[in-house]
Amino acid sequence: MQETKVKIKQFLAQFFGEHNLQDDEDIFALGFVNSMFAMQLVLFIEKEFQVTIENEDLDFENFKTINAIVNLLERKTTFVGA
Repeated sequence: MQETKVKIKQFLAQFFGEHNLQDDEDIFALGFVNSMFAMQLVLFIEKEFQVTIENEDLDFENFKTINAIVNLLERKTTFVGA
């Protein structure tokens, strides 16, 4: 999952400028995120990791930190593979 974190960090770095985002930092609380960015993030995750983000997945808790996104991806890929 380290490679997954790196890809997510690289994507987020485009929007966070010089801020060194930590794995457990709340991107919504930092004030960098708006609704357009949230949609870009979902589309990036779907395309990059070949998963479908369902309506029930669209919860801030699933996207507020890098760790939360990785956990969502682990659940999605484990569920698909089961």
